[in-house]
Amino acid sequence: MSDDTQLDDRPTDESLPVQTDPAPGIDHEKAQRGVKLILEAIGEDPDRPGLTDTWQRRIPEMLATLSEGDRQAAKPTMRTFEATSQGLVVKTGIPVYSLCEHHMLPYHGTAHIAYRPDGDVVGLSKLIRYVRWQSRRLTMQEELTQDIAHGLAEELGAEAVLVEISATHMCEAMRGIETETTTTTRATVGQPTSDERQRFQDAIARTDGETR
Repeated sequence: MSDDTQLDDRPTDESLPVQTDPAPGIDHEKAQRGVKLILEAIGEDPDRPGLTDTWQRRIPEMLATLSEGDRQAAKPTMRTFEATSQGLVVKTGIPVYSLCEHHMLPYHGTAHIAYRPDGDVVGLSKLIRYVRWQSRRLTMQEELTQDIAHGLAEELGAEAVLVEISATHMCEAMRGIETETTTTTRATVGQPTSDERQRFQDAIARTDGETR
């Protein structure tokens, strides 16, 4: 009988080790089993020094963090304040780190957001937290861009929302064509004016110029 079969046939009281404070929001033991099987599948010894903590603790904890976007409990509280004007609110240069749902490899880049408030605004740091929360799940960049735009419109009751994300995908850079490129996606909710669109693009251009 192989070691794999013995592992699968173990009674409950001999199950894989579980952290005393397991990662919240995921099935910790399933994550341990899954990662251990993957390590065995690629010819590694999951019990060798350097890999034991990988499948027992590190990867389950990482998966718990990187899947927070699937859990409403992890969503930041979007407390709003009365707006003193109805002018466009623009936030640029927001870091984005997400996971491609096709290859489970990261894509990372920058998000830019603009919205026209309808009476209420949110703290600027909340926009960063909201993007981070939405990004922490298996998704596609196109879908993520739309979800951020529509989610913010709903959360803030905004009259118009503009979102742009530019990102590099490790599933292209590390495998497949093995070339690092930048993909840009955009989403719009409502009817921003041509002047608001131009102000948004000007703000992005300034941010891009500062980071080069």
